Amino acid sequence: MIVRRELPGDRAAIFAVHAAAFARPGVDVAPEAHLIDWLRGDGDLRPELSLVAVINEKIVGHVACSRAHIGDQAALGLSPLGVLVEHQRRGVGSALMHAVLGAADALGEPAICLLGDPGFYRRFGFEPATSVGVDPPNPVWAPHFQIRRLTAWSNMTAGTFRYASAFDRI
Repeated sequence: MIVRRELPGDRAAIFAVHAAAFARPGVDVAPEAHLIDWLRGDGDLRPELSLVAVINEKIVGHVACSRAHIGDQAALGLSPLGVLVEHQRRGVGSALMHAVLGAADALGEPAICLLGDPGFYRRFGFEPATSVGVDPPNPVWAPHFQIRRLTAWSNMTAGTFRYASAFDRI
């Protein structure tokens, strides 16, 4: 498996990954599949943090970070992370997470926040965001809203997290 930056020719495969990974009965196409295009269109997708996992020349997974804020401080929102069903539970998601965390840290970002399963994301150093003074956009999300502090984190960073506006369309 190779993890690399997204290329312009990867867009259809990335859409297909998220459409399959987030498929739900009664929904034609999961909104997560559209989210990357919306983030790109709004200029909020961090291209250097839009990564694909490739096996045998086929894109089998994707992760992306977009510009977000904690109070007035710049931060990142991670979403979506998707892996084709037939490649799940084989380390693809973990490889994508390690790569995006390392790249974000190297870029000097202070933190990445996400809404997800604490049991999965804890292994990557995520913790409840409220434990470090970061509130979710919706208080109901608190048990599942997490943060991964990076090297540039400052203990002065606190406040309510705001995703890029594309998330409002989900």
